[in-house]
Amino acid sequence: MGRPGSPRGRITRGTTGVNRLRRIDRWIATLPVLRATADPLVVDLGYGASATTTLELRDRLAAVRADVEVIGVEIDPERVRVASAAARDGVTFRLGGFETPTPDGRPAAVIRALNVLRQYDEGEVSEAWHTMTSRLQPGGILVEGTCNEIGRVASWIALDTGGPSTFTISLRLASLEKPSIVAERLPKALIHRNVPGERVHELLSDLDRLWAVHAPLAVYGPTQRWIAVVGSLRAAGWPVRDGRARWRLGELTLDWAAVAPR
Repeated sequence: MGRPGSPRGRITRGTTGVNRLRRIDRWIATLPVLRATADPLVVDLGYGASATTTLELRDRLAAVRADVEVIGVEIDPERVRVASAAARDGVTFRLGGFETPTPDGRPAAVIRALNVLRQYDEGEVSEAWHTMTSRLQPGGILVEGTCNEIGRVASWIALDTGGPSTFTISLRLASLEKPSIVAERLPKALIHRNVPGERVHELLSDLDRLWAVHAPLAVYGPTQRWIAVVGSLRAAGWPVRDGRARWRLGELTLDWAAVAPR
């Protein structure tokens, strides 16, 4: 993924946009480490062609941790040069890759790496995960996943230094036809596993089936329909986390073991 001493990784397409990562940001804002850490350092790794998502991340996290510091890291020197013009209090930018360079080598409380590994081979994922999680504080979290261009369909994996812990789907319910639309935006570790015999395929199949079962609740709105779907999924034995407050946002979080590749 790079020569020794050079940024680790490859330049991505750099697609970005206003509010594209809002679903992920509001989930990150709930992480216990963000409130508990003595050094609220957050890294936005692979922020793309503009500083937009890094600046938005800082603003959203500052609402729960006023002293949060966000560092945007990009492997493309020109992107770093352009973004640095937008640096402000609590937000800086620097050149780097999966090695996650930070001031004085400080470990990060949170690393967000969205729409980065999507352009890599599945076989490269484990090494990238290991490199990034090695730069976390105790209790720190790596959030790695992908979303569509306007942020209405997203999924991500949360990892700590021991590896993956949870998998989350987040969907805009108002325009949702069926939950399996997220298949197009699964993280690289799962996107090729949506085939019969794999756990993530079973999950998406169950979600679509329950979405149809609870169609009569659509008269009360898509939120009530989704809450019923997730509740039924939990009742069926899936290790669903959180509760109605998160479900009504179009979220579903499960233990990673429930969807891990076989």
